[in-house]
Amino acid sequence: MAPRREGRVLVFDADDTLWENNVLFERVIDDFLDWLAHPTLDRAEIRAVLDDIERANAVAHGYGSKVFLRSLGECLEKLRERPATERESREIDELAAALVGHTVELMPGVAATLDDLATRHELLLLTKGEHQEQQRKLDACGLLHHFRAAHIVREKDVDTYRWLAREHDFAPADAWMIGNSPRSDILPARAAGMNAVFIPNENTWVLEHDELDPGDRGVLRLAAFPDLLRHF
Repeated sequence: MAPRREGRVLVFDADDTLWENNVLFERVIDDFLDWLAHPTLDRAEIRAVLDDIERANAVAHGYGSKVFLRSLGECLEKLRERPATERESREIDELAAALVGHTVELMPGVAATLDDLATRHELLLLTKGEHQEQQRKLDACGLLHHFRAAHIVREKDVDTYRWLAREHDFAPADAWMIGNSPRSDILPARAAGMNAVFIPNENTWVLEHDELDPGDRGVLRLAAFPDLLRHF
């Protein structure tokens, strides 16, 4: 574990903040919608059905590619009103094959920005999802040496951020959560008393969307990851 720094505590999200992630799932969904070709529902209507199924499965089963495949299968069964055939299940697996073993692609400027920030501040990493899948990405990213600790959790809610503050003995008001998800990164961190940095990603998963208070002075909004160097 890296030594503590005297600067601020900066907590980083991983997927879609440090590297691209959801865009891969969106590409699979586009292929799935083309393949499904429902006779009466358009793409937006099918996507709404899939979003509802994903929302329920996230609560019941968590996150990751295995849960995603489960959601695609359940969507097919719901729309066709019958169980998926063996061939259909195999074709869904083939659609999502690109998700398995995908090379981690860092966002522009991430490596250099972390190089700089790590000289002045204590950096932590907090990501949610299926443990093995997330650990594979952490091991492959080449960034872990910058972080005092990296945590994989099932959900990023208020209790998670309160636990993180206790675990690393920092005052929430002195820390900043940095991420792309209003639902998982910004709102629960603010509710736990932390400050937050919102860096939007146009490919953020729809289930991570939420409204932010434009008057909240505890939320810093930046256009790109390297902009952190102008503030920290």
